[in-house]
Amino acid sequence: MVMGNKTYQQIYQKWQDDPEGFWAEAAQDLSWDRPWDQVLECESAPLYRWYAGAKTNTCYNALDRHVEAGHGDRTALIYDSAMTGAVKKFSYDVLLNQVAKFAGVLEGLAVKKGDRVLLYMPMIPEAVMAMLACARIGAVHTVVFGGFAAKELAKRIVDAEPKVIISASCGLEPGKVIAYKPLLDQAIDLAQVALKTVIVERPECPATFIDGRDYKWDDVMTSANAVPCVSVNSTDPLYILYTSGTTGAPKGIVRDHGGHMVAMDWSMKNVYAMSPGDVYWAASDIGWVVGHSYIVYGPLIRGCTTILYEGKPVGTPDAGAFWRVIADHKVNALFVAPTAIRAIKREDPKAELLKQYDLSNFRTLFLAGERADPDTVKWSEDILGVPVIDHWWQTETAWSICANFMGIEHIPVKYGSPSKPSPGYDVRIFNDEGLELPPGELGNIVVKEPLPPGAMLTVWKDDKRCIDTYFSEFEGYYLTGDAGHKDEDGYLYIMGRTDDVINVAGHRLSTGAMEEVLSGIVEVAECAVVGVADELKGQQPYGFLVLKNGIKRPNDEIIKAAILAVREEIGAVASFRNAVIVKRLPKTRSGKILRRVMSSIAGREDYIAPATLDDPVILDEISEALIDFKG
Repeated sequence: MVMGNKTYQQIYQKWQDDPEGFWAEAAQDLSWDRPWDQVLECESAPLYRWYAGAKTNTCYNALDRHVEAGHGDRTALIYDSAMTGAVKKFSYDVLLNQVAKFAGVLEGLAVKKGDRVLLYMPMIPEAVMAMLACARIGAVHTVVFGGFAAKELAKRIVDAEPKVIISASCGLEPGKVIAYKPLLDQAIDLAQVALKTVIVERPECPATFIDGRDYKWDDVMTSANAVPCVSVNSTDPLYILYTSGTTGAPKGIVRDHGGHMVAMDWSMKNVYAMSPGDVYWAASDIGWVVGHSYIVYGPLIRGCTTILYEGKPVGTPDAGAFWRVIADHKVNALFVAPTAIRAIKREDPKAELLKQYDLSNFRTLFLAGERADPDTVKWSEDILGVPVIDHWWQTETAWSICANFMGIEHIPVKYGSPSKPSPGYDVRIFNDEGLELPPGELGNIVVKEPLPPGAMLTVWKDDKRCIDTYFSEFEGYYLTGDAGHKDEDGYLYIMGRTDDVINVAGHRLSTGAMEEVLSGIVEVAECAVVGVADELKGQQPYGFLVLKNGIKRPNDEIIKAAILAVREEIGAVASFRNAVIVKRLPKTRSGKILRRVMSSIAGREDYIAPATLDDPVILDEISEALIDFKG
């Protein structure tokens, strides 16, 4: 079904025929203080710059523009805390006032254009206000997860050199309160820096304040004066975001103002089919790129209502939590990681809790953040009765590399594929020698330069590291780090990170393909397959299975069925004979499965648990399960 006047293929062809003209037209929907001299500046290739010479401000385009157009009474932000039961709604007028006042607070603390401000916060409205306030005065924000270990937080403080840190007294998790202030104090001591902090004191946990350094949010806001937007260059940095799983020196991805806001507006309209006034919910965290792109900036730039949710998909209080939020706030589209849906499915496999809620306003479920297995997509389609759209992108790109463009044309869904490339992305499949592979052959997924608006400017303070990491492997192409293949129709299939393609006795095999087989076993709620070093065959696949609740079939029978299924679907070449049942899988806070760590545990190798690990106890559970393993 075509949603607009042109098909997806016509839109993609329009971009191919005239890339600069395409993005110049897309930028017309936004406000610019000064037009650009060049749509695309190539002198710094492969670190291209979009809308060079233009002046603008992201906060103005997210808030002031809508208020000045007469939409100040429209709801901009809904804060829904499953942890406290609080629900607060902020109109564009009110949110603009709060953001402008906090921008005044930052200026009062001597923050100016180009200075960095670090956020170490839970999912509360003040976090969104602080991000937008930084953008308002041209300061560069960097968000670090609230509750992040002090040592890891200190690394980011040292790297970003913030003038001010915004934090809260605590974060809330099911059954526990996590005090942030002691972790922050320790991190500042480790970093050995002099700076100011502003702390949101939550009633669940009072904070100890250090005179001369720490300020209470409520106190400084009481005396603050609202300030206007500062006009910045389109190519000036908007934020730094440190990528998950970083080891050693932090890797801060830098995003610009101009290209980013064009990409946010275009993707909200064309990927997610959102119109001004629609209600959009990205069930993520502001510590991830999803939170930056689609909790804060994308929905507000588009003039939508955005949901800020403090809670979990299960356990706050049950597996109906997401359906409750959708019903209560008349959500039109939900963006979530597949792991959240699998958690709901595991707790409530027949979706009995869904029957309690009215989802008549709900139009589309979007999945991203990891590979969406066909079983999860089909289950979601069956229970929700709406399109379920897998799409693929990265911290480095800020928006979809591949998607099914609901605002243009809902092309047929192919299970296991995030569909086709976005305008701006010329996606190819290369072998290790840089030769393009034909349809169906597994290889390195790369994107032809230049990357479109919204993609990273560079790595903070290190252009060389950016080029070496992303642009040196194949000249003229961005290395995504993912492996996959295309089919004859141009649909892309992401089979995992390139290190998830294992070599078994000379055969290159995708662990993602094996996971797809295992997820089809009726008792399996979720699974992971990793490659483990083997002296004879190079690598051997190991499967980890998490079962649904209430399973009566014996574990050994399930394991036998899993081994047989992989043998029948993929073949004896996979050499899949190692499978173990575990309580849960180790994941980052965004829900990405830590396959490399699992491989090290299974291979009895030393490993370092990444700072983004959701719960370290899980690694002990994995180790214990493997002790009794008779593979």
